Amino acid sequence: MEELQKAMDKISGTFGSMVFNDRVMRERLPQDTYKALRRTIELGKKLDPSVANVVANAMKDWAVEKGATHFTHWFQPMTGVTAEKHDSFISPDGDSAVIMEFSGKELVKGEPDASSFPSGGLRATFEARGYTAWDPSSYAFIKGNTLCIPTVFYSYGGEALDKKTPLLRSMEELNKQAMRIIRLFGDTETTRVVTTVGPEQEYFLIDEKMYRAREDLVLTGRTLFGAMPPKGQELEDHYFGMIKPRVAEFMADLNEELWKLGIFAKTEHNEVAPAQHEMAPVFTNTNMATDHNQLTMEIMKRVAHKHGMACLLHEKPFEGINGSGKHNNWSISTNTGINLLEPGDSPRENAQFLLFLTAVIKAVDEYQDLLRVSVASAGNDHRLGANEAPPAIISMFLGDELTEILEAIKQGTAYNQKSAQEMKVGVHILPRFPKDTTDRNRTSPFAFTGNKFEFRMLGSGLNIAGPNLILNTIVAEELSQFADILEKADDFDTALQELIRKTISEHKRIIFNGNNYSEEWVEEAARRGLSNLRTTADALPSFISEKSIELFTKHKIFTTVELHSRYEILMELYCKKLRIEGLTMADMTKRQILPAIARYSAAVTKGALEKKQLSAEIPCDFEVGVVKALSECATQLRAASYKLEEKLAAAQEIEDTTKQGEFYRDEVLPAMDAVRQAADHAETLTDKKYWPFPDYTDLLYSVY
Repeated sequence: MEELQKAMDKISGTFGSMVFNDRVMRERLPQDTYKALRRTIELGKKLDPSVANVVANAMKDWAVEKGATHFTHWFQPMTGVTAEKHDSFISPDGDSAVIMEFSGKELVKGEPDASSFPSGGLRATFEARGYTAWDPSSYAFIKGNTLCIPTVFYSYGGEALDKKTPLLRSMEELNKQAMRIIRLFGDTETTRVVTTVGPEQEYFLIDEKMYRAREDLVLTGRTLFGAMPPKGQELEDHYFGMIKPRVAEFMADLNEELWKLGIFAKTEHNEVAPAQHEMAPVFTNTNMATDHNQLTMEIMKRVAHKHGMACLLHEKPFEGINGSGKHNNWSISTNTGINLLEPGDSPRENAQFLLFLTAVIKAVDEYQDLLRVSVASAGNDHRLGANEAPPAIISMFLGDELTEILEAIKQGTAYNQKSAQEMKVGVHILPRFPKDTTDRNRTSPFAFTGNKFEFRMLGSGLNIAGPNLILNTIVAEELSQFADILEKADDFDTALQELIRKTISEHKRIIFNGNNYSEEWVEEAARRGLSNLRTTADALPSFISEKSIELFTKHKIFTTVELHSRYEILMELYCKKLRIEGLTMADMTKRQILPAIARYSAAVTKGALEKKQLSAEIPCDFEVGVVKALSECATQLRAASYKLEEKLAAAQEIEDTTKQGEFYRDEVLPAMDAVRQAADHAETLTDKKYWPFPDYTDLLYSVY
C-alpha cells in the first residue's frame, strides 16, 4: 500500500507541475488580484495594468523557481505550427550586475516581426509590425527553460494574423447566442456557455534512421514512393494489439511530459495500420484543447526522437494503408456543469436538448461547404474517401433510434418506444423517447455519440482551431435565428414545437445512418443535393462565397479582408505543398531511383555475360527479361519525371492563386501519380539491396 501511495503521489505531483494554473494563482496572488484575474478569464473583463504587474511578477518568480531563464509569447500563426521568440528575464543592474525582471507590459503585449509570416496580402513585406497579446483564458506553462505565455497575434491595423483570435471570437459568439436560448428555458443560474473538445490524435512511429534515409519523409512528411509490402493491415491484428516495448516506453515518457503541462492524456492504443497508434485526452474547453493539441504534437515528435524514432503526423504517410486522422469530439456545456447536447432528466431539459440538437443539424446542412473547408489540405485529400476515413461528402449520423424520434416529431405522430428507459420531452405534441441507444458509425464524418458530435474528417497534423471556429460560428448562427423566433413568440411551447418540427423537415437530408464508404451513398448524396467537394482546390472558394462572408461578418469572426487573406494563404499553402512534393519526387527519381535501376540492370547484365563465358549453352532468359522490363520501366519513369517537371514549371507561371490551385489539381497531381506508378513498379523488379532507400516493409515493421 505504501508503494502504491508513492506512485499515486508521484503522478499527482507531476500533473500540471509546469503550468501556472488556477491552483498556483490562488496560492501566489493576492486575493484581490486573483479575483480580478478570474473576472477577466471568466467574463472577458479588461485587465487593469496594476493587476497585470502583480500577475507578471508572481509568474516570473514561479517560473524562475522552476528553472526558467527566458519567456516567450507563444502564438499560432497561419503556418500551421506554433511560433515563439525568447527573451531572458535578466535586466542590467549597475556595473556588471543583472536582476530578474518581468513587467505587466511584457506579459500583456509583445511585438514580434510580422513580415515573414503568411498574411495573404494583409501586410506588405516592408510592413513588419505585428503584436502578440496575452490570452489569460489559457494558462502559461514552462517548456524547457522558457515560460510560454499563450497569446493572440494581430497586425498593426488590428487584423487577426493567427488561428487563435477567430477561435476566441467564435467562442464568445456561441456563448452569447446560447445564453439567449437557455434563458428562454428559465435557466437563471448559468452565466457562461462554452464548447468543449477532446481531440483523439492518431500518429505513426517509425525508426528514425530509416526516416532520415527517405528524402520524401524528411521534406514532405509522407512517402511519395513505395510499393505495398506483402503484409499490410489485412489481418487487423495491430488494432488494440499488444503495445511493443519500445512504443510502450515512448508512451510512458509522452504521458509524463504531457501531464507536466496539464494535458489530460487518458487513452493510448495501437491503431489499425502497422506502426500506427492513437492518444486521446479528456475533454476541456476548446481554447485550451487547441493549445494542448498543438503542444501534444510538438512533444510527440520530441519524445519520439529521444527514443530513436520519428513521429509522423501527416494525414497519409503511406499509400495503401490507413492514414491518420484527428477525431474532434465537440460538445456544448454550461459553467454549471450541464451538457446541452445530452438528454436530461426533466421535460424542460429534453426540449432544450432537442432544440440544440436541431440547431446543429441545421448548421451542418446549411454550411456543409465550410465544414469541408475547415479540414481541407493537400495531405487530407489523399485520405478523405480512401476507405479508411469519411468521404468528402458531409453528412450526419444520429443512430436509428434518434432518427426515428425526429421523424415522428416531423410527422406529428406518436413514437413507438423500444426501451423501458424513457424521458418526457415536455411539449405535449413531442414524443417520449429512450435515452442513448445510439450506436457508433465509424464511416460518418459527423456522428452523434450520445452527448457530443465526433467530427472525424480532420487530418492528423491539423490545428483544431479551424474546424472548431467553424462549428462554433455556424451553430451560433442557428441559435441566433432560433432565439429571434422564440423571443417574439406569444406561446413559447407551441412555437418551440413548430420550430423543431420545421427544422427537422427542412434539413433531414443531411442525416444518413448507413455506410458512407459505399458508392451507393455517393449517388444518394447527389440526389439529396449534398455537396461533394473532392479536393482542397474544389472546397476553398466556398470560404469567400457571399454566404460565408455574410455569416462571418455578421458574427464578427472575420472581416471581409481577413476572409480573403485566409483564402489566399490556404490556397497558396495547397500549391506550395504540392510543388515541394513534385520537386522532391523529381529529385528522388533522377538522383536515386533511375541510378539504382541502372546499377541493378548493369549487375544483371554482367551476371548474364559471366554465365555465357562459362558456356554459351547456358540460357539467360531470366536476366534478359529482367533487364528488358527494367529498361522499359526506366524509360517510362524518365518520361513521366520530365513531364512532371514541365507541369511544375508551368504552374509557377500562373499568377492567379485560384487558377494555380486548379492547375495543381488537374495537371500536377496526375503527373505525380504517373511518376509514382512507374517507380513503384520498378521497385518490385529491383533487388532490395540496390533500392536506394528503405521500403514499406522496413518502415512499417522496424520498431519493436
